[in-house]
Amino acid sequence: MATPAAGPVRTIPHEVHRLAIAVDVGFEEFRDRYEQAVPLLDQDRFQSLIRADADWEQVQRASAYRHDLALFWRLDVGAIMRLADDPPWCVQYLMGNAVIAERMYRHDPSVMLYAPLRVLIHEDGNGRTWFTVDQPSRQFASFGIPAIRAVGIELDRKLARLLAFLNAPVPSALTAGTASGGS
Repeated sequence: MATPAAGPVRTIPHEVHRLAIAVDVGFEEFRDRYEQAVPLLDQDRFQSLIRADADWEQVQRASAYRHDLALFWRLDVGAIMRLADDPPWCVQYLMGNAVIAERMYRHDPSVMLYAPLRVLIHEDGNGRTWFTVDQPSRQFASFGIPAIRAVGIELDRKLARLLAFLNAPVPSALTAGTASGGS
């Protein structure tokens, strides 16, 4: 919140909308499509920018991605779960863009709790592939700062365009642009 209540602990309730999107192709095909559309962040490049004390314009150029999003991290959760004889197809990601995140960070660094976005691609017990993500605008609206809320809505739209590009259903919540704050 812009002006938090006094005291050492704040509890900020907010409503999360988890978007679970069934896709019409198999896990491996959808995962491959996704990873081709959203590239892995070039960590070495960004570390060299940090070491060189680069200006923000250089960071902006390095952050220009096809869908404005990159993968910061990937974990094959299914690989370890398969050791317990659980379904093997589940990969978790952190997806985002430092330049977009900075537009929120300047108002409240705690937005980084939700940036980059956490994404999951998995196969259920019936062999159906799912793309799951918490709706960005809901997460960021909880800060009660209009500029952060606006970036959250922008991220909803970027996510909608990415899903359309991947030939996945696009939830109407991502294109409505009406996330309410703090609920």
